[in-house]
Amino acid sequence: MEIKISNQGDNMLMYMSGRFDFNDHRVLKSTYDPILLMDGIKRIEIDMSAIEYLDSSALGMLMLLRERALAVSKTVVLSRPNPTVMQILDIANFKKLFTIL
Repeated sequence: MEIKISNQGDNMLMYMSGRFDFNDHRVLKSTYDPILLMDGIKRIEIDMSAIEYLDSSALGMLMLLRERALAVSKTVVLSRPNPTVMQILDIANFKKLFTIL
């Protein structure tokens, strides 16, 4: 998986592409850890439009990010999932935990 970040005022956009699975734990964590420490950032938006595959460990990583973000008064928003990824998010009831745009 590849992650690109873009600062948009108080919103940090994380654009993710490729397969999102257990192998991406370190890459994801090393990307979001510095963002969680930034005072001016209130929201982390994860653009999922280019995610080709998402497994249960990826769902767990998103949950961990959500917990860590909430602990520092930030929100996590998931945006633009393709229909396959959206189906996985629906099955996992992520609509109850995340705002999905």
